[in-house]
Amino acid sequence: MNEILRALHLRKSVRVFTEREIEREDKERILNASLQAPSAGCQILYTILDITDQDKKERLAELCDHQPFIAKAKMVLIFCADCKKWLSFYEEAGLSPRKPGTGDLLLAVEDALIAAQNAVTAAESLGIGSCYIGDVMEHAEEMRQLLKLPQYVYPACMLVFGYATEQQKEREKPERFSLSDIVCENTYQSKNSEQIRAMFAKSTGTKTYDDWMEAFWKRKYESDFSKEMNRSMEVYLKDFE
Repeated sequence: MNEILRALHLRKSVRVFTEREIEREDKERILNASLQAPSAGCQILYTILDITDQDKKERLAELCDHQPFIAKAKMVLIFCADCKKWLSFYEEAGLSPRKPGTGDLLLAVEDALIAAQNAVTAAESLGIGSCYIGDVMEHAEEMRQLLKLPQYVYPACMLVFGYATEQQKEREKPERFSLSDIVCENTYQSKNSEQIRAMFAKSTGTKTYDDWMEAFWKRKYESDFSKEMNRSMEVYLKDFE
């Protein structure tokens, strides 16, 4: 296994950081790695917000499902799907661009997330831990105000970075599904009852599949943060109607 593959296999989310600061040169390396990511038509349909203001970090920690470790991170980046900036470019040329649609938004989200993963991989190569914060999609009104997000700009994801504590380094990485559970050849293939239960055989521990899944369903799919994420997304989608 080469170094890149090894890093991808070993990488896990880090939520507890040491007090060690991230050097400016390493921060720039991570940001520059993001810009090397593939982008639809080389448009780079995203804007990266580098959150250095501690008050903003504290507020983000509260808005993002009350997670204090966000405020303690040594670097916080928000990758915004940006459907606004090319409108400005077109208008500068005297053109009258159409209003962006949901397809434009999805394309921009793809660009933003690919760039974010480049940042994660670059950080890992430098010995710097990271964690995705999907909750940045919540509380649309407050996020727009806090980050001064204009119309057609959507916070696709947030990443927090820092050096992992020894406990975090030693923490076991959650086991992934098997390739056969995830990969379908040529066409989508739904799982039958036996296949579904086999997928989770290693995850349920002493619980039955039904009990484990009900607990997970309540904690994730039916959670307050999940409902708020959907409500918040509806707010942003009104821009693209």
